[in-house]
Amino acid sequence: MSTTLLHNESVPSAKKKVIVLGSGPNRIGQGIEFDYCCVHGLLAIKECGYEAIMVNCNPETVSTDFDIADKLYFEPVYWENLWEIIELEQPEGVIVQLGGQTALKLAKRLHERGVKILGTSFDNMDIAEDRGRFSDLLKELNIPYPQYGTAFTTDEAIEVAKEVGYPVLVRPSYVLGGQRMRIVINDDELEKAVISLLKHIPDNKILIDHFLDRCQEAEIDALFDGENFHVMGVMEHIEPAGIHSGDSNAVLPAFNLTPMVVTTMEYYAEKIARALNIKGLINIQFAIKNNQVYVIEANPRASRTTPFIAKAYQIPYLNIATKIILGANKLTDFDMENKLEGFAIKEPVFSFDKFPGVNKQLGPEMKSTGEAIRFIKDLRDPYFRTLYKERSMHLSK
Repeated sequence: MSTTLLHNESVPSAKKKVIVLGSGPNRIGQGIEFDYCCVHGLLAIKECGYEAIMVNCNPETVSTDFDIADKLYFEPVYWENLWEIIELEQPEGVIVQLGGQTALKLAKRLHERGVKILGTSFDNMDIAEDRGRFSDLLKELNIPYPQYGTAFTTDEAIEVAKEVGYPVLVRPSYVLGGQRMRIVINDDELEKAVISLLKHIPDNKILIDHFLDRCQEAEIDALFDGENFHVMGVMEHIEPAGIHSGDSNAVLPAFNLTPMVVTTMEYYAEKIARALNIKGLINIQFAIKNNQVYVIEANPRASRTTPFIAKAYQIPYLNIATKIILGANKLTDFDMENKLEGFAIKEPVFSFDKFPGVNKQLGPEMKSTGEAIRFIKDLRDPYFRTLYKERSMHLSK
């Protein structure tokens, strides 16, 4: 005989509520850095007078501690669980910018059900995430980007590759940590990459970019409140092009880019933020070749480098971002004085010793499982000089 559960231990309060979506279990592509984002977001929500509700299922995180959120739903970050929570709690809205790609991927379902997404709208987030739509936007804004095309079959992909020219970067939309991204140099490699992609991510639009070889890579994390734009940090990667940003050592601030290149990056970043009407956080990846700045992609959310910048500069960027997402403040309300003396280096952390059979060669698909931060006083530091020498050896090959 089946019985029906009539008791619900979660009793909704009469307060106005905001739900924060976490990133779920730690995995390659996103991990503990998004827990930092969620914790500071929850504290900011409380400061603004809302009941802060956390949805996450990772026991290793601080965001799932009993005394961080006003209410914790220790549930997998899946749509079925989230919809039941929303129906019960009736929140003012949901924040998806703090929980990495896992949280962001639920934005479409929330939008379709009429649930308010706080901060950047779903359509504008979708433009940034859909590789084809984003490249079309860059074309409208007259911002340089690698030549690209889209395909749904191997035959279409080969035709696109002939137009844009090998080598090409093959990638899907809405993926975590560069999943299934490949750099290929001929039709045979392209066909294998597309077949593998369609097998594991069926019905996904495939974007094929011309790969800018032997170039510098850099990225910007920024905030936009609808009126004011603020660059949180400009980071330059030490590893050569083709290595996923999560696997690269990144130096803050940039150490080898000309002032004109940095100014151009910041100019393009602001144009993109305004065009997408970002409310909160955005991360933009760049490639620089022959002093020409190209935009590779944009992430309309907290990136894995957001906590790194906040710690390096000693500025509560996640608290500020959350209050902008809620509409409680403007950027002009905050003092954002940079307290970093020297440079900070983001170091990727790998777990190859625990997975001895894994291919250790780095590429566009992320393999690191975390990151650390190292402070140096100047560029004469032996650790930095060793890293930069290794980069120079890679580029000379």
